[in-house]
Amino acid sequence: MSFIRTLRQTVLAGSVALCGLAQAAIPPELSKTVSELAASQQGDLEKVFRQLHANPELAFDLHDTSKLVAKRLKKLGYQVHTGIAKTGVAAVLENGDGPVIMFRSDMDALPVKEESGLNYASTKQVELDDGSISYVSHACGHDSHTAWLLGIAKVMMETRDSWSGTLVLVGQPAEELIAGAQAMVDDGLYDKVPEPSLLISAHVYPVWPAGTVAVKAGRRMAGSDQLDVHLTGIGGHGSRPEGTIDPVVMGARTVLAYQSIVSRNVPAQEPAVLTVGAMQVGETHNVIPETGTLKVNLRWYKEGTRQTLLDAIQRETLGIAQAAGVPEERKPTFTMLGYAEPVINDPTLAGQANETLMAAMGKKRIMPGIPPVMGSEDFPMLVAGIEDAQTLFVEVGGGAPDVMKNYMEKGELPPLNHNPKFRIENPGLAITTAVQANSTLLLDAFLQAQ
Repeated sequence: MSFIRTLRQTVLAGSVALCGLAQAAIPPELSKTVSELAASQQGDLEKVFRQLHANPELAFDLHDTSKLVAKRLKKLGYQVHTGIAKTGVAAVLENGDGPVIMFRSDMDALPVKEESGLNYASTKQVELDDGSISYVSHACGHDSHTAWLLGIAKVMMETRDSWSGTLVLVGQPAEELIAGAQAMVDDGLYDKVPEPSLLISAHVYPVWPAGTVAVKAGRRMAGSDQLDVHLTGIGGHGSRPEGTIDPVVMGARTVLAYQSIVSRNVPAQEPAVLTVGAMQVGETHNVIPETGTLKVNLRWYKEGTRQTLLDAIQRETLGIAQAAGVPEERKPTFTMLGYAEPVINDPTLAGQANETLMAAMGKKRIMPGIPPVMGSEDFPMLVAGIEDAQTLFVEVGGGAPDVMKNYMEKGELPPLNHNPKFRIENPGLAITTAVQANSTLLLDAFLQAQ
């Protein structure tokens, strides 16, 4: 079923499913204070957003972004740690006895040429690791994520007399590589900050109007692996292929073999994706190369499905190499790169979040949530090694006021995340709504523990 058809069914079902929930979880006066604090920052946070949008940075090279975030968090009074996984930032607010709760925002952009039409659109170009030149843009909305991290920091500082515990804020690099969260952990994040019992993260989506949010229970985003498959043959002159073992042919056969891995190894009811995003082999017309590399991406929700895919990749690859006559010392090798666990919202936690948000923001501003997708997020890796730690994923609307009307009546959606034309409509409202919603959830979590 297509994403568009599934989203339509989710919207229709959600409008009924959300009816009946609404019980104040935090005091009304505190909700009002949070709303006012969020709204009062709109001008400032939109200014930050536009600055970040026009000056995007890639992967782990977020030097200006992380400097801006660290400076502002220090000014608010947080204990700030920088340089984690090169440009990651972590800030701590110790506020008496209570739980440790973390909120994370990703800060990196994409190697995409922006075509949004905005008057503050990015025109930036950078040199990539391979020496090529690429445009850079915030085509996934992480500029808004960074801005609302700062807004949440201010709200939580200003309301610290109302809650008790320790708040940890994380500005993460390299989410788009599915590598930044684990890199921060590996670089000693928890030598600097305490381990949380709850981690909240949020993402902007243009399918919901700015001014709305959603927290949906169950599967949200798939787990992911990225791996390189290295093929080694015997090179030679293009006129004498009989004297070679051709990695071009091996690569082609391997790619074709991979196409039946999901359909013949994974139950039809279980989602899985195997994509070969690149085959890098050979340089010129009349030379059979020695080596080649396949760049493979996997998506899955169950660990057993993941292992099935990995086992089949190895089995098919080694079998094709053996059939081609590759000697043992030249057999294919596999390099595991980025990895992330799936994003799954606990039903009880999501139900409590919906009650809290509807009481604070009103039912009309709470959307039913998008259907499960095969895209991935790496923030769960921040707590993957912490026993009993929970995660919660929040969707933030970034679309036009009539986005749902256009969708339901015409089947039209705006350009989605990673599209060159992606844009956040009314970013000031989207950002301050995220500040209000996520600050409310953080406060509720601290108060529930008292």
